[in-house]
Amino acid sequence: MKHLQSRGFRVEAKDVPQSQLDTMNRESGVTDELTSCHLAKVGAYTVEGHVPAEDIQRMLKEKPAIAGISVPGMPMGAPGMEQGGTKQPFSVIAFTKDGKKTVDSQHK
Repeated sequence: MKHLQSRGFRVEAKDVPQSQLDTMNRESGVTDELTSCHLAKVGAYTVEGHVPAEDIQRMLKEKPAIAGISVPGMPMGAPGMEQGGTKQPFSVIAFTKDGKKTVDSQHK
């Protein structure tokens, strides 16, 4: 949340039961292989996991025909996962509600 707030996003956090989160994921097109620990609604899009603000901003500007973007898992070095100084390369995955997935961007 701090990462997004520091880049101009207004963030409203809500804790929800896991069953409700599972339903929200399913309805948003987030499959098991796309899941992480955070789900956000940004405009008409879903953002799952530790997605860099720059990728969200680009999605909002370009308005692609997708349901959202995800950083699956919790890769070290992704926004909010910087502790320890270790960095893992990770990909931001664009997805549609009908299950199509493509690599949207890569971070090293």
